[in-house]
Amino acid sequence: MSTALGRRPVRADLEQVFRAAYPRVVGVAARVLGSRDEAEDVAQEVFLSFGRSSVPAGEAAGWLSVAAAHTALNHLRSGRRRASREEAVADGGAVSPDIADAVVTLEERRHVRAALARLPRGHALALVLRHSGLSYAEVAAALELSPGSVGTTVRRAEAALREELNRHASSD
Repeated sequence: MSTALGRRPVRADLEQVFRAAYPRVVGVAARVLGSRDEAEDVAQEVFLSFGRSSVPAGEAAGWLSVAAAHTALNHLRSGRRRASREEAVADGGAVSPDIADAVVTLEERRHVRAALARLPRGHALALVLRHSGLSYAEVAAALELSPGSVGTTVRRAEAALREELNRHASSD
């Protein structure tokens, strides 16, 4: 075992797990963040953590998906992206109709991401994982739920997200 990632030994199976799971980890993070570049940064953090972990290889896919969602939500909650986006819009100058449509879409996405960040972590994770393409069985395994409860959990999370969006839309 190598110690290239610091003082702790690096897993022998890291490269194999990385090659198999990288697209999904980036996909989960991109679903939360809306940016492939930022999702790749999150994936790097997640794989560094995994490389130092003792998570069994058979549980890697679920662990990595949850870690990607957690890490992406933490980035989202930190507010770093909001500030840079608002500056970019403010510096945009004259707005043509096409750019206005793009700004509205970006603004709507920002509202959804902000509402997602305000949800309880369990609801946010269920939504992110399910809408990132994970099956009910995969979401159940990743969140340690029974497969039969995933649908209910996701529906409740969607209702909570709608409520959060409505609450902040009426206060704007």
